Amino acid sequence: MPERLLARVESCYQLAEAFFKQPFARPEVSLKLRGQKAGVAHLQQNLLRFNAQLYEQNREHFLHQTVAHEVAHLVAHQLFGPHIRPHGEEWQLIMRGVYELPPDRCHTYEVPRRRGTRYLYRCDCAEQEFAFTAQRHALVAKGRRYICRRCRATLTFSGRQREE
Repeated sequence: MPERLLARVESCYQLAEAFFKQPFARPEVSLKLRGQKAGVAHLQQNLLRFNAQLYEQNREHFLHQTVAHEVAHLVAHQLFGPHIRPHGEEWQLIMRGVYELPPDRCHTYEVPRRRGTRYLYRCDCAEQEFAFTAQRHALVAKGRRYICRRCRATLTFSGRQREE
């Protein structure tokens, strides 16, 4: 676990404790998040998960904004309970008042698209092919149907696939 990341989490908690004049339970911190999300706060488990790849590629902004964003979720949950909106007033109060940061909901980090197999589907109008991910292809195999918006026919697997 990178020391700077853990130090930033601790720093965010110390700021919150000074602001609200009360202690907060420290979370478990993990770098095992993948995909498009930079971070996730698991409120019930008091767990923070961060995306190691996005951390490495955007280190300074990630430490400054993303870590505070996720810690603010846990602090808001501990202060105001489970029935608040994720990016509602309480969370925004913490972002602005405690961390003096903009309450940005989403990051703007460039997320490299994962390479993978795409399964090619067609419809009756055959205007275009539809490239399905492995997950969507598996759902079709289990009985899910997808419809062409143009001709309203069920999309069917062409038997072809490609690597992207």
